[in-house]
Amino acid sequence: MDYAKKREEALKQVEQAKARLAALDARANQAERKADTKRKIVLGGLLLDAAAKDEKFARVVSALMGRITREQDRKAFSGWAAPVPPEQPQPRAPETAAHE
Repeated sequence: MDYAKKREEALKQVEQAKARLAALDARANQAERKADTKRKIVLGGLLLDAAAKDEKFARVVSALMGRITREQDRKAFSGWAAPVPPEQPQPRAPETAAHE
């Protein structure tokens, strides 16, 4: 095999290796995006559950909703109401015993 053919074959192998590397990188990036999306969904679910039970978290959800600036993001929440915790009964003051 002469030099030109060996060089051409080596360049072909380099290009194939680059393509394999690009495919591996793309799969790794896709897996990371998928894991990131799952974390966001789980965390969002936990936050909404906490907001349904605790006024402090309900205020956080309300504040976060107020920070949405992109119109397409606002549309995603059109008609949706943030969870509101049930009213907590106020603790009663202990009754004082009458002096006899």
